[in-house]
Amino acid sequence: MDAKSEEIFKKHLNNSKEYVKFKKLVNETRVYDIPKELTGELRAYQKIGYSWIVQNIKYNFGCILADDMGLGKTIQVLTAILHFKEQKHYDYEPSLIIVPPTLLSNWENEIKKFTPTLSYYIYHGANRTFPLDEYDIILTSYGVIRLDLDMFLDKKWFICVIDEAQNIKNPNTQQTKAIKSVPAFNKIALTGTPIENKLTDYWSIFDFVNKGYLSTLDNFKRDYVFRIERLEETSTLENFKTITKPFVLRRLKTDDNIKDELPDKIVNDIYCSLTKKQVLLYNAIMEGIFEDLEGKTGIERKGIILNIITGLKQACNHPAQYLRSDNPKINESGKMELLITILENILDVNEKVIIFTQYAKMGEIIKKLVSKKLKTDVLFLHGSLTQEKRSDIISTFQEDEDHKILVATLKTGGVGLNLTAAQNVIHYDLWWNPAIENQATDRVHRIGQEKDVMVYRFITKGTLEEVIDEMSKNKLNLAEKAISNDETFITEMSDEELKEKLSLRL
Repeated sequence: MDAKSEEIFKKHLNNSKEYVKFKKLVNETRVYDIPKELTGELRAYQKIGYSWIVQNIKYNFGCILADDMGLGKTIQVLTAILHFKEQKHYDYEPSLIIVPPTLLSNWENEIKKFTPTLSYYIYHGANRTFPLDEYDIILTSYGVIRLDLDMFLDKKWFICVIDEAQNIKNPNTQQTKAIKSVPAFNKIALTGTPIENKLTDYWSIFDFVNKGYLSTLDNFKRDYVFRIERLEETSTLENFKTITKPFVLRRLKTDDNIKDELPDKIVNDIYCSLTKKQVLLYNAIMEGIFEDLEGKTGIERKGIILNIITGLKQACNHPAQYLRSDNPKINESGKMELLITILENILDVNEKVIIFTQYAKMGEIIKKLVSKKLKTDVLFLHGSLTQEKRSDIISTFQEDEDHKILVATLKTGGVGLNLTAAQNVIHYDLWWNPAIENQATDRVHRIGQEKDVMVYRFITKGTLEEVIDEMSKNKLNLAEKAISNDETFITEMSDEELKEKLSLRL
């Protein structure tokens, strides 16, 4: 660290004791051993990220992990928490992880998958009760913190993690103030969107992880925002980068040292929860199945079961699809809420995306809700289009930078196309046969694609979709039968087997 940088840092650190810790932080670069109980492998850049988080926590500095979407921010944070548990650095002080409601199931799944020895409790929902037992992690949402703030103020927290940190970019909202008031030994913010271009957003997130480091908002606007954005002072911009660099880690998929580590196609299973309306609808469909099946045999029985399966899949997608409603809402579907969150991140990094669904009706719903919420034109490729119209849509998506989102029905968009303008693929609903799903993905991930492709498979927890996912991945006879044919194999099941496979597991 040169003398000029040293002077800059001294101005921003509260006292000489803090500065001594800071000097140790920047001078002691090391890679920490991976926790023994981690059930997965970290890529090289993830090991660096995990070690960087541990190092910041060790010296009690908060940090912002701003890796590109899909680079594994969740596993890096969980590995750091596991490290401190194995090192016995804290006794019965849980870590608090605050996320949008749509990501609760995903965090739960990542904990089970990679750090199963970390105990966790989800504090969320209308009937939530604060746990009396001790857990390593408490998972909750931004809204719950705002509503039940006293519960969180009365407890000691080891680490407070916020995911999708842009949720606190406005420093004046009640939600932001509540989040920032939660006491914790250390604080970590995760964001996949570029924050360098919005300096006041940057201040608010930084104020969460290292309060006071960037002074007050008024001082920050005077000393940095005005000078950088209005006067375009290069020296002030360089000073700003210098003082924030130790506490912000941002890696892009396009970085030379990152892209060499990544496979050409990265598949992410994204878990979401049903809304209350979806739960009621799913259970109502399930209750009706056995009444309809009573006394039925042969082809008639098979037809009823196939219709029920379709109904359950539609309920998982959006109640409006099953009910044929013309007035769908985003908050009626856990999947739709999750889709909006992921699309916002994709658009923020100026990338393109294709969303596949099996159903034309669902495609219409996605187009309607996404275009209205994100205020962007959404293209829709489906079987009723003429060949000319279909070609126009594909050309527009491939060549027009203003059109970032293409919705396509699986069978229409999954065959005979080159859609290499997209760097992201979302499978909104799962197909029994993974070969069809892969074929659709390969419209993007094929010859001519020069970028890595991120694939997101939406899976609704506790539903038929988990059964579909499990069967498509396992090499059991039942799965092979499902893959080689279609969903007709399930029509051979007894009533008891159907109840076991299809019932909600909440």
